[in-house]
Amino acid sequence: MGAIYTNVIIRNPAVPDKSWEGRFLVDTGATESLVPAPRLEAIGLKPVTQRVYELADGSEIEMGIAPGVIEFMGEIVGTTIVFGAPDAEPLLGVTALESAAVEVDPRNQKLKKLPGGKLKRKHKGLPLAA
Repeated sequence: MGAIYTNVIIRNPAVPDKSWEGRFLVDTGATESLVPAPRLEAIGLKPVTQRVYELADGSEIEMGIAPGVIEFMGEIVGTTIVFGAPDAEPLLGVTALESAAVEVDPRNQKLKKLPGGKLKRKHKGLPLAA
């Protein structure tokens, strides 16, 4: 399967008019989305904590993370964004894909929107949110 790319806008949730748009590699092996730290800092995002991540080669690295807003394919989702090295390739991870109800179509090598999710009443007597 070849690489799939999509245009993504990263927004600062505290200041939504501050954003950065880039071309992201869709990475189904990555849980979170990764953006070069200088791009995030330019829109006012700062790491709120650190998390250890396992890299493709099995090594581990501690990286900063922050909540952010991701827009792609007409969808807007809130997700964890990882602060990558200045020369890192932006990655769109599985969490953002699933939150936006988007899946990878490997046959056609593109992204595909899924039908809307279902909300079901789990407990008798509890109303669904309006």
